[in-house]
Amino acid sequence: MRLAAAVLVGLLAAPARAAPPPPTEIPNLPPKTVAPVTVVPPTADPPKIVSSFPAEKDVIAPGALVLHITFDQRMDEDGFSFEPIAGGQMPDCLKTPRLLNDEKTFVLLCTTAPKTSYALAFNAAPHGGFANIGGKRAVPAALAFSTNDDDGPRDLDDALKIAKLTRADVPIATQP
Repeated sequence: MRLAAAVLVGLLAAPARAAPPPPTEIPNLPPKTVAPVTVVPPTADPPKIVSSFPAEKDVIAPGALVLHITFDQRMDEDGFSFEPIAGGQMPDCLKTPRLLNDEKTFVLLCTTAPKTSYALAFNAAPHGGFANIGGKRAVPAALAFSTNDDDGPRDLDDALKIAKLTRADVPIATQP
């Protein structure tokens, strides 16, 4: 008991030591992927359509059509606006276009009738519509084309081939 009391008195009389410093090593954490960030300055030009299929004033065979428009900038996949305008009718299309992996091209599955003029506007409405990833609305644009009475594409594969697209460019988004 005397020995225990002596040790206790010795410990109490000893100067207090500082806590050891925290380890300087960074713990070994698993890697974490962070999506790249693109900053679009507010003075950047608005996106504009640089190509389309069909092209302006094209005459194509009627049937299945994979209409596509390509912008000059990376685009937000959720915004779109297209509607019929004077000079033609709107092709019969799915409601929602799909943004391809290049992040600049939208594809839309449509059907067209023989000997018909089509005319549609992109971003004609004052709000919403196609916009780049920075939220800047695309310049409004129009597309007019017509069909002849030739035998046209009857299925999606033929329509993709005529539009110079591949199976990876199918205009219907699929769930994994």
